[in-house]
Amino acid sequence: MNVEIDAALAEKRLRTLVEEFGVNLPEAEKTVVENLAKEHNLAAVPSQSSDLREIGTLLPGEWATIEGKVVGLSRPVSAAISQSGIIADESGAIQFTAWARANAPRLAEGESYRLESVVVDEYRGVPKLNFHAGTTITKIEKDILYLPQTTKVADLRPGVASVRVKMVQEWEARHDRILQTGIAGDESGTVRFTIWKEEGVERLEPETVYNIFYATVDEYQGRLSITLNGAKCFPDEEGEITVGTGAMTATGVIVNVGTGSGLVKRCPVEGCNRVLSKRNYCPVHEVQNDFKYDLRIKAVLDDGVKAHNILMQKDVVEATTGLTLDEAVKMVQESPLGLDDIVYRLRDAIMGRYYTCRGNDLGDTLLIKECTPLGFDPDRHTALLNRLGGEIDAS
Repeated sequence: MNVEIDAALAEKRLRTLVEEFGVNLPEAEKTVVENLAKEHNLAAVPSQSSDLREIGTLLPGEWATIEGKVVGLSRPVSAAISQSGIIADESGAIQFTAWARANAPRLAEGESYRLESVVVDEYRGVPKLNFHAGTTITKIEKDILYLPQTTKVADLRPGVASVRVKMVQEWEARHDRILQTGIAGDESGTVRFTIWKEEGVERLEPETVYNIFYATVDEYQGRLSITLNGAKCFPDEEGEITVGTGAMTATGVIVNVGTGSGLVKRCPVEGCNRVLSKRNYCPVHEVQNDFKYDLRIKAVLDDGVKAHNILMQKDVVEATTGLTLDEAVKMVQESPLGLDDIVYRLRDAIMGRYYTCRGNDLGDTLLIKECTPLGFDPDRHTALLNRLGGEIDAS
């Protein structure tokens, strides 16, 4: 088109899109060409992605133009991101990310926008919209309908979903930025949830039913979890759900008794129950000298194919090892080894032994409800020896 351009500038823009924003090369080339054309008033270059798309039809790797309403905003996880949240229309909802270098105008929750030339990307299987330098954002007065459809826990897929669940268990937070994590579920099963510390977010109350709109569903190592930052959580005080157990059975040998096992001290503040440090410190309520004792085992059960993280709570620990909570407390008070003595006692009781464990699959951990020791089976032993002998003869 007889226009001289700065090749170094074009290369810089191209590298920024590809290397920093993860845009595939053909689409990055289109963006750079379009922006350069606009700068030189070349109307002959056609604009990209002008056809309006429904959010529910978007696929990773596409460029699109959409119209939707911002239904939630969340705090960016990085300084490289200026804004993140969820935008929805009648067909569905999707996360969006506005990168700081894109200099995109900030979106307001509850307002409707037309977004032209956005990139549909994905992270851990979750589709997301990325705003880049070529994205055009226009506020519109159109009243966009968005009707969240409730999804059963068993039918969740990576993306954005609305669920009606009961909060059934809170876990100990393993990261300073986590406000709350635990298990929620409905009749079809359970799923792990996480709420990151952020201004304005609140904790879920145990045994309470919630209508949760536009939660982010992530997948990691084959396990789904939901993040509630940016979602809307409304308690249903009179609601009731019989949560499906997500029952699972694993048979194998205990190969490890891990850190955090034994006699632990818990925070006595109502609704907390966090494990205290050796100096009786709770990360939320600080020093708690009027603590309560608890007994647990965090171990690994190897079934010969897969290693399962398992968690035994007090009742199961007592039944499996024969050591009661009262006996453990007395031992700690009398033993010079203190809490370590309990860990050694539990380790000697179960390490290297075979069990059938039944419990609830909590995502990355099996919460044990019943643990049955396995004895010597002479018939199985004979069958294995016969099979081994046959393989040796054949070789």
